[in-house]
Amino acid sequence: MRRKMLGGKVHRATVTEADVDYEGSITLDADLLDAAGILPNEVVHVWDTTNGARVTTYAIPGPRGSGDVCVNGAAAHLIRPGDKVIVVSFVELDDTEALVWQPRCVFVDDHNRIVERRAEVAFKRA
Repeated sequence: MRRKMLGGKVHRATVTEADVDYEGSITLDADLLDAAGILPNEVVHVWDTTNGARVTTYAIPGPRGSGDVCVNGAAAHLIRPGDKVIVVSFVELDDTEALVWQPRCVFVDDHNRIVERRAEVAFKRA
């Protein structure tokens, strides 16, 4: 059996630009992509925590250290500068791989600078 698992995540990044005239995709600071293990042109989901919009697109690298998070194309009608977004990728693993898989999660400040890197931690009920 193959399972779809969280691969990488940039958590609560601040959108710096929205360009409806660009072909499509989301441009992310290359440092964020690397830290989350997301490759250029990889499919990503973008979840806007400000307004609830959810889109699927692909990632393209922006300048390193820029803090850029630019939503391009049609998604720019839904996601605006200043919105907080979660950008995630997924991987497919067999059961053995899935049991030991550690996704690469990146947490950023309001300027999209990395403040923490860790695997996702599941909520544990008391």
